[in-house]
Amino acid sequence: MPPKRTPKAKIDSSKVKSGKKIDTLNESKTSTKKRINDTNDEPAPKRAKIESKESKKVNESDSSTVKKAKNEPKQMLNKIDTNLNEIDFVCTKSNEEGKKYNLKICTWNVSGIRAVIKKNGMDYIIKEDADIIALQETKCDKDKLPDEVKLPGYHHYFLDSKKPGYCGAALLCKEKPISVKYGLNSDFDSEGRMITAEFPEFFVINVYVPNAGQKLVTLPKKLEWNKTFKKCIEELDEKKPVIICGDMNVAHQEIGIIIVSISTSLNLKYLKNPKTNTKNAGFTKEERDGMTDFLATGFVDTFRLLYPDKEGAYTFWSYFANSRGKDIGW
Repeated sequence: MPPKRTPKAKIDSSKVKSGKKIDTLNESKTSTKKRINDTNDEPAPKRAKIESKESKKVNESDSSTVKKAKNEPKQMLNKIDTNLNEIDFVCTKSNEEGKKYNLKICTWNVSGIRAVIKKNGMDYIIKEDADIIALQETKCDKDKLPDEVKLPGYHHYFLDSKKPGYCGAALLCKEKPISVKYGLNSDFDSEGRMITAEFPEFFVINVYVPNAGQKLVTLPKKLEWNKTFKKCIEELDEKKPVIICGDMNVAHQEIGIIIVSISTSLNLKYLKNPKTNTKNAGFTKEERDGMTDFLATGFVDTFRLLYPDKEGAYTFWSYFANSRGKDIGW
């Protein structure tokens, strides 16, 4: 006869079952805890969609910020406005005889006459009140010139290029010249680079000399111009003194860049960082040697004659890298 099961055996059996239930419960609790600790309590694909939406919202917010920034007025890197009331245009220098000047000449490479007018540049010209005004790089066809450039009280002479928006020159004189000639009688005349006005006691040349160009591609053209120009000036100088006003597009020495000449003379302006410009247009050895040769004919730098030690007398600043704000000019 088989032995009867004791209560203990039943109890043990129930303990085993109970233990299984406890283990199952613990596993369930552990699983619950794991799910509680997981903050991203979503299936992976759904979670990715939510993250994508949130990312899109952030991007849209950033985009609206960028758009808002674009709509805000940009801060100008280079100062373009000048308070003319802060500038004294009176010349206090005297000639060798101790006399003050009786003729005032103003010269300016405007690099676009229409742009200068929009920036109130004519206000400067009016306040300067020069007897003769020479402007280079007007970049405007004669039949499209704004009326503002035709100042009252002056005789007006304009020269444009056959290529629209390129070169060009303007000469304004209170006294009417004896004669006015356009160009050099050469192949360069189609570019509108030179006006010659004859007065009783002198010639006035308003000139925009060719640039050697990026990577010096037009350097040969400029050197050819120099020869033709020099010959023309020498012929005029045999008749009466010559006043050359304009942009000569060369820095003759490390101290300056040639811009203006007055009465068998040339006006030098300073060049910053000359060591890094020796292979750049306007400061090559060929161009500087050409100017040395031109000066050897008897021309004198009037600016350097009057201000032999003055530094920082720039007439041009690049648009890049806040050059004008840093006063890095030519």
